[in-house]
Amino acid sequence: MGKVYEPIIIGIDGGGSRTRGILYKGEKELAQSETSTARVGTVGVVESAERILNLISELITLAKLPNRELDAVLIGLAGTWLKEEQLRSQQLISLLAKRERKIDIDKLVVTSDAAIALDAAFEGEHGIVLIVGTGTIAIAKTPKGDFVRCGGWGIELSDEGSGAWIGREGLTAMARAFDGRGKWTAFADMMIKFFPTINPDLPRTFVAAYNERAFDYSTVTPFVMECATNGDEVCMEIIERAATNLMANVTTLYGKYFKGKKVSVACVGGIMEADTILAKMVKKGIGKQEGLKVVEPKAVPLYGAVRMARELVKKDQEDL
Repeated sequence: MGKVYEPIIIGIDGGGSRTRGILYKGEKELAQSETSTARVGTVGVVESAERILNLISELITLAKLPNRELDAVLIGLAGTWLKEEQLRSQQLISLLAKRERKIDIDKLVVTSDAAIALDAAFEGEHGIVLIVGTGTIAIAKTPKGDFVRCGGWGIELSDEGSGAWIGREGLTAMARAFDGRGKWTAFADMMIKFFPTINPDLPRTFVAAYNERAFDYSTVTPFVMECATNGDEVCMEIIERAATNLMANVTTLYGKYFKGKKVSVACVGGIMEADTILAKMVKKGIGKQEGLKVVEPKAVPLYGAVRMARELVKKDQEDL
């Protein structure tokens, strides 16, 4: 009896803040690595492809593969919800892998990072996943097998309750405080402490620091969280509004696609997994909704990408 072939697969979770990858040979994990974000909307489609290929190359090196041949690569990439966006990234990565990196990938698929989070949470079964990190989206698989979503429009248009939104609301509250239109906050004191170029006697130095990229929305999100936890009224109000908006994403999906049924809800993403004040508020609120039950995801999104990569190999073998 011949030796059983062990396919070599890579799963990649390309989130809004970082990109993580894992390489398996059969059931054995050979390598893990991570790099900065490959979100197309942040770095552009070409740089996104280059960062992903650097990660794939790193995984191959760490795994000490005798060649650069891969059976399947499944990439969950933030900011690529539309099929044409996914295909554009997929085709570019595939082309550059072969032409510039001499990496031969038999099956390569790009999908959204939300899709791999959903697959990981319920291992292909139906349910709702609320993802809260730099961005936010609620995505679900219905009992009919349809994939549906609510939110996920990006900070430029929406994303209420996301890490970036919380940071922006904190900065807006600080601007209002400088004007006298709003209360002074502990968040403003923290900003002045950590970014000394901000001079409270010269409020426009606040704008200059932002324009010089001393900080961005996501950088200051932990400050808002900490101040809310410590009882700051303004920051607590921001967190309460964030929780209300995040729960609305879930209840909207439930009302449209699951009404009257019992549905599991998994909360994932950096803000939810860190057990923040917002995570506690959201999970408690969802748990009070009739028909909804908060559950722990069965796996993290990275392993959803691995499971989907294995499905690619399995389908290919069945088609032979």
